[in-house]
Amino acid sequence: MKKITLLAALLIGGIVTANAQKIETPKLAEKVGTIPIKKGNWIVGGALGSTGYSFEDKSFNINLSPRAGYFISDGIAVGLEVGAGLQTVKDASDIWSYKVMPFARYYFPEGASETGRFFGQGAVGISGAETSNSSDTSFAFALNAGYSHFVTRNVALEAIVGYNYSKSNQASASAHNGLGLSVGFQIFLGK
Repeated sequence: MKKITLLAALLIGGIVTANAQKIETPKLAEKVGTIPIKKGNWIVGGALGSTGYSFEDKSFNINLSPRAGYFISDGIAVGLEVGAGLQTVKDASDIWSYKVMPFARYYFPEGASETGRFFGQGAVGISGAETSNSSDTSFAFALNAGYSHFVTRNVALEAIVGYNYSKSNQASASAHNGLGLSVGFQIFLGK
């Protein structure tokens, strides 16, 4: 009985002490404002992994997509995104893919907070795919919307959702399109 009473007293004392302390969480993000997205700055980063589902092929894919860009004016960056991926198709062989796509990204001033910004991004380029018995090169484009959450003044975590499309240059191959979701990061370099 003494052990239960002692344990209860320690538990109550711990709860009272914990509630009496003022806990300050560390501030990982400064007031971002517009400093990292000014003309002349660079962005480097990309999607650490992206997933998507194709409505036509009933397939699942995962990709790595590094990108780099330059701010040509405040809030507008242009750059290049490259990527590699794997697609598993139901009842077929796996598909290894690549892409090379110049992009433009616009950070919206509306809805900006001290630690984040919404953005829109469009890209046009080529994509290619290889299976065990064929290869293909395609025209591709993507329209995306996302949110950058700045964990420091120059590093942002991102979530991006969008529509991806590619049309084969070969007459016998089909077009591929679908929705995609990616999570990644960007590092903002510059002044």
